[in-house]
Amino acid sequence: MTALSLGRGWRLRVVAIVLVGLLGAPAWCAAGDEKTTPTRPPDNQPEARVTVRTPPIHVAPLQVDVNMVVVNVTVTDPYDRIVTGLDQGNFQVYDEKVEQKIVAFSTEDAPISVGLIFDSSGSMGDKIQKSKEAALQFFKTSNPQDEFMLISFADRPDLITGFTAKFESLQDRMLFVKSGGRTALLDAIYLGLSEMKKATTNRRALLVISDGGDNHSRYTESDIKRAVKESDVQIYAVGIFEPPAARARTPEEDNGPGLLAELSEVSGGRMFSVEDSNELPDIAEKISIELRNQYVLGYKPSNLIRDGRWRRIKVKLNPPKGLPPLQIYARTGYYAPTQ
Repeated sequence: MTALSLGRGWRLRVVAIVLVGLLGAPAWCAAGDEKTTPTRPPDNQPEARVTVRTPPIHVAPLQVDVNMVVVNVTVTDPYDRIVTGLDQGNFQVYDEKVEQKIVAFSTEDAPISVGLIFDSSGSMGDKIQKSKEAALQFFKTSNPQDEFMLISFADRPDLITGFTAKFESLQDRMLFVKSGGRTALLDAIYLGLSEMKKATTNRRALLVISDGGDNHSRYTESDIKRAVKESDVQIYAVGIFEPPAARARTPEEDNGPGLLAELSEVSGGRMFSVEDSNELPDIAEKISIELRNQYVLGYKPSNLIRDGRWRRIKVKLNPPKGLPPLQIYARTGYYAPTQ
């Protein structure tokens, strides 16, 4: 599929379509094994992949003047393993509760631009080393065509490095990140969304690694929620949260997990909660694999009204017979154009 793109993800865009499908019928099997249903991975083994064959920052609203919506979709099995190999006929898309005709379908692993939003506040002191290892593990599992940027935040966000494909540069910069100060999480996400406009690929995501909610930002939750909805960026969050009995937090910090989960959901990404920082590298690798195994669906809304309002999207799955229940992750909507 070739695209004359005005942005990726949930923006509407012009697509010159050579309809891309999967070659051949899907062969349903777990990674390394031919079974129609997944089996639980052995304890302490890597999780298998199911293969089915701060100054003010301004994020401008999407300017939409074409009529294709592009939706990125992740599918997982009951053990949270990635499911690949589905075809176009296994998906249904609804726009404002009206079923739409899918006119573009792809599963290609295209290059991606990822912004890492890294918490270096004082509360990260005993977790920052494992968090750095998680970030480096994410970079190591990237493709040569991918690009990354790094934003560290404590009292305020700091753009450590702009987009680069040089892994060594990111690794060197990470070594000098130290913990200290309060947590300007919302400001950091806002800066990340702004910097994503400089990305050179059509696929874009933010990876947020943080241990709590915001307690020092200028921007509000409403500001961030609006900015995420207006962007074409998926958000993946890794929340490092102590067990509830061990927490001594402000109300803002207590709201952190819920906020990160909401931002991830509306953008079509996911949030992962971690209590043991030793799990962080594995989680980071899991997110990297997930980003490279997404379905891309395109449709032209049959019921589009150019009123600038939020339009809800619902993606449903019709899996082949014999499979267990599968979970879908996709963005929940987009703002309609006004012209």
